[in-house]
Amino acid sequence: MPHAAVEPSTPPYESAVYTHGHHESVLRSHSWRTVENSAAYLIPELRAGLDVLDVGCGPGTITADLAARVAPGRVTAVDTAQDVLPKARAAAAERGVDNVEFAVADVHALDFPDDSFDIVHAHQVLQHVGDPVRALREMRRVCRPGGVVAARDSDYGAFTWFPEHPGLDRWAELYQRVARANGGEPDAGRRLFSWARQAGFTEITTTAATWCFARPDERAWWSGLWADRTTESVFARLAVDGGHANREELAEIREAWRAWGRQDDAWFMVPHGEILCRV
Repeated sequence: MPHAAVEPSTPPYESAVYTHGHHESVLRSHSWRTVENSAAYLIPELRAGLDVLDVGCGPGTITADLAARVAPGRVTAVDTAQDVLPKARAAAAERGVDNVEFAVADVHALDFPDDSFDIVHAHQVLQHVGDPVRALREMRRVCRPGGVVAARDSDYGAFTWFPEHPGLDRWAELYQRVARANGGEPDAGRRLFSWARQAGFTEITTTAATWCFARPDERAWWSGLWADRTTESVFARLAVDGGHANREELAEIREAWRAWGRQDDAWFMVPHGEILCRV
């Protein structure tokens, strides 16, 4: 049965501000992501000839992986930020995939007909949108019967690290406040199943997976990018402009990240919730 289309005019949802932005320190992290390390739960569903919508594609490294796996099927990759799409196109070109199209779109009101795609995928998107249930309904609307809607989101409240450091405790508390003030939900991972049920899905497979950073190179990379994000990215501006922190506090958190990363026994885990919803 076709799903009811959503009119894109006069959105009835509250918009959200993207907490991270696209500073180099953010893209350093996002460009590391692949299907294997960020969407392994979706791999059994990927077959040659399927049409895929990749929502919130960012710099496009996951998109390029998806395109390689479903060719000659088509991948349509969308993001709300026009300025990141050239990087996504470059990622596809670097992989030598030519079955990808890119566009600007809002997941709350997708400009595609009903039943357009076999797979609709979103990685680390629903934590940043104003109405994740509406977003999932839209993803369901554009998914063909028998297809799947797949979403994976981290859960900041469940991040775990060692050794403990008061500066990282301060970072975690600050991130929660800034993200929520922007209209997002940083603990999205634990809520995905509930959101999917509210969106009308009845056949939902739920899983969880983690990123873990413990080797010296991993610690240096993870702590370095978060040190830079804390003082240089959109997050820093939003934290200051929103009255959540001042520049001196952000500098202290930046140094805490660097100090943590120098510890020989440092370990950091990022848990994710995952949903695979059959349409």
